[in-house]
Amino acid sequence: MSDGRQNPDELLKIINQEDKQRNRGRLKIFFGYAAGVGKTYAMLEAAHEAKENGIDVVAGYIEPHARPKTMALLQGLETIPTLKIEYNGITLNEFDLDQAMARKPQLILVDELAHTNAKGCRHTKRYQDIEELLKAGIDVYTTVNVQHIESLNDMVASITQVLVRERIPDSVFDQADQVELVDIEPQDLIDRLNEGDVYSEEQANRAIQNFFTVENLTALREIALRRCADRVNRLTGNERIKSRGDYHTDEHILVCLSSSPSNAKIIRTAARMVSAFRGAFTALFVETPDFPEMDEQDRNRLRTNMRLAEQLGAKIEIVYGDDVPFQIAEFARLSGVSKIVIGRSLATKKNVFAKPTLTEKVISLAPNLDVHVIPDSNQNITGYHPKKAKQNRFFVFSLPDILKCFAILGISSLIGYLFKSLGFDEANIIAVYVLGVLVTSVMTTHQIYSLISSIVSVLVFNFLFTDPKFTFQAYDQGYPVTFVIMFIAAFITGSLANRLKNHAKQSAQAAYRTKILFDTNQLLQFAKGQNEIISASCIQLNKLLGKDIIFYPAQNDTLKDPMTFFIHQNSFDPSYINENEQAVAKWVFKNNKHAGATTETLSNSKCLYLAVRVTDQVYGVVGIVMHDEPLEAFEKSILLSILGEFALAMENEKNAREKEEAAVRAKNEELRANLLRAISHDLRTPLTSISGNANNLIVNGEYFDEQTKLQLYTDIYDDSMWLINLVENLLAVTRIEQGRLNIQMSEDLIDDAIDEALRHVNRKRVEHKISVKRSDEYLLAKMDAKLIVQVLINIIDNAIKYTPKGSSIVIESKKQGNNAIVSISDDGPGISDEVKAHVFDMFYCGSNKIVDSRRSLGLGLSLCKSIINAHGGTISVLDNQPHGTIFRFTLPIGEVKIHE
Repeated sequence: MSDGRQNPDELLKIINQEDKQRNRGRLKIFFGYAAGVGKTYAMLEAAHEAKENGIDVVAGYIEPHARPKTMALLQGLETIPTLKIEYNGITLNEFDLDQAMARKPQLILVDELAHTNAKGCRHTKRYQDIEELLKAGIDVYTTVNVQHIESLNDMVASITQVLVRERIPDSVFDQADQVELVDIEPQDLIDRLNEGDVYSEEQANRAIQNFFTVENLTALREIALRRCADRVNRLTGNERIKSRGDYHTDEHILVCLSSSPSNAKIIRTAARMVSAFRGAFTALFVETPDFPEMDEQDRNRLRTNMRLAEQLGAKIEIVYGDDVPFQIAEFARLSGVSKIVIGRSLATKKNVFAKPTLTEKVISLAPNLDVHVIPDSNQNITGYHPKKAKQNRFFVFSLPDILKCFAILGISSLIGYLFKSLGFDEANIIAVYVLGVLVTSVMTTHQIYSLISSIVSVLVFNFLFTDPKFTFQAYDQGYPVTFVIMFIAAFITGSLANRLKNHAKQSAQAAYRTKILFDTNQLLQFAKGQNEIISASCIQLNKLLGKDIIFYPAQNDTLKDPMTFFIHQNSFDPSYINENEQAVAKWVFKNNKHAGATTETLSNSKCLYLAVRVTDQVYGVVGIVMHDEPLEAFEKSILLSILGEFALAMENEKNAREKEEAAVRAKNEELRANLLRAISHDLRTPLTSISGNANNLIVNGEYFDEQTKLQLYTDIYDDSMWLINLVENLLAVTRIEQGRLNIQMSEDLIDDAIDEALRHVNRKRVEHKISVKRSDEYLLAKMDAKLIVQVLINIIDNAIKYTPKGSSIVIESKKQGNNAIVSISDDGPGISDEVKAHVFDMFYCGSNKIVDSRRSLGLGLSLCKSIINAHGGTISVLDNQPHGTIFRFTLPIGEVKIHE
């Protein structure tokens, strides 16, 4: 029982489509069931209506029909000049995509959606031109007939007996924003033909006799109406999903791929079933040991069928094995397939005693599945059989294999003589020869040698071990049966060994490619930074494809200079990264689609270019040097998986970098807020004191005695010095946080730094007993003297602030190993363990009271730690005995350089 909830995957798909549609142009298709119904006429009328409404309309390409009424409607519309292309001495007029993109009108008219462009155009098909226009935000009006829809091609051909070569994927039709069916009665269309409104008189007569019959036109009209109705149902389903209506389907349809010419019809039929059932669609190809020997024509046809399945929305899957029915049934069982679509041309049974057909085997192996067998009306195709591998490799001369056969046969004979001398019977000797055939099958390259070895083994056994010996005669009547059984056993054993060897090769190849995918995942997990991610991914692509790789990283919506990863350094060709190749890479980056060699877009380039992307975010473009060798389907599948991992790693790196930058910004904002908060409070007190004392001196100075004036001057001086020290610390903290703390390292005496610090220490030092314990030797340290003086000032001032009057402060310097150690100790109240853990934190003031009741900013000790760490030293706080605190920091020892 359905729970009434919408399918989340379908809902997400609809939402994503709506997001993409916001900035895209809108596509309107004028749809007809035959030429002459008035599609172009209706399109031009709609264009004039749009122009009257103030829309910028341009005619990009209108097919030059010999129809005066239609061509008259072009008047008043701006027209883009056609692109002239020379082909076999003929000048062809094509739609100029570049001019249309440069003009960028609101609405453009492009006739004949299914047209195939001439060689030299950017795209192979016109619907690809229109897709680029839509992505640029330009609305498009176009026209197409029902026979050009891919999934309907076979159905229309069976009616009209005409196979249409120019077709568009169903997705182009289904994803159009609006489809207007241009419909007239079939008899009215025939009347138009007779009146010369469609073709010339000669063409019209020929068309009426062949194609334009009432029966054909009525059937085509019905198909067109049904196709429009199917589109309306699909749109209704989408709206139901968005409105949280009920949606449920468990159908999963599997179509079997092959190199058969009839396979395209099977794929289209399966696609129509998927559309009707609204289920999942998978296309399966079983790669057998014969696949490497498949001729180029069959390979090209297989690639075409795979591309067709992809266009119709199928997910391509590849499995390996020589038992095709078992592989199909097992895949269907594991993948939850509900229906299998297969062609009858692969299920031909010649007689009653023939072995079961592929269809019968699939049905027996998967009895719970619906198997749909699609008939083929073309009798010439029905008898198609792909070229078997054994036809190519049956007679192959290989000297190493021949030598191996003789060697194995000789060893088997020697072992047979040994067994004979030891009294073993003939069955054991036969087993030795069977084993020899098995070893031959494993060690030789071609299967023919295992067959020859089986025959020769029987003859040698007869010649050496049966009476009369050293002849090919046999006295015992049972020997012929023995020879036959021996041959059959040897041949079957050899065939099984050869089959296992081929399976091992296929498994090893698949395992190697899969291992590359897993290794890529591991490498990307440990890669640090973009360069490591790019390098790891491209090197893995080198291993997978055995081809040179070029990568264009993206930065700020542009492509940077290419990075090359060549298998052999001497294989570099500057033409791989010339201006034309980079232009293709930029097109892929802009349009987020595959292009280049072996594709239908910019196919004249030397490389295949693919975007490294996560949804619409492109992180770069990968170029693969193809050498006119298309990728195998399994290679392409692994390639796309690696590119997906590549893109995710780039996105994760970007997110981590942005997160780190955000954390730095947040920390800076926190620092700024704390500084402002502290400054707003702590500057007010000394400034108020300074201004108040100065005002007293100005107003009442003549009434104050000298002692009172001296006290006021002293207070103003102390407050000013406190502010100067505060400002110095703030400036130093700001430089450190911004990474602009320039350390001028030199080798200076520690004692000089201590003396300089004491000259700048708070004037209240006279209230404390400050002493210095110097090292017995001159102590040099590697330091920036100015910054170390500031460290000493901050620590000594800190001791003065937090200890009562009369306290002792001792500054000691000494050498310990490769470090100079400076200690500032006092005999004050000390610091609790809880405060010690935070004493070097910025803005931390602790609970200790300052003797003069001033409030501390908590910057001094934090600044000291930053400076000491920048010098490569350490700073710590310890307890003094019996009471008090010791601040200790280390600096690297310096050496005296004597210049002679």
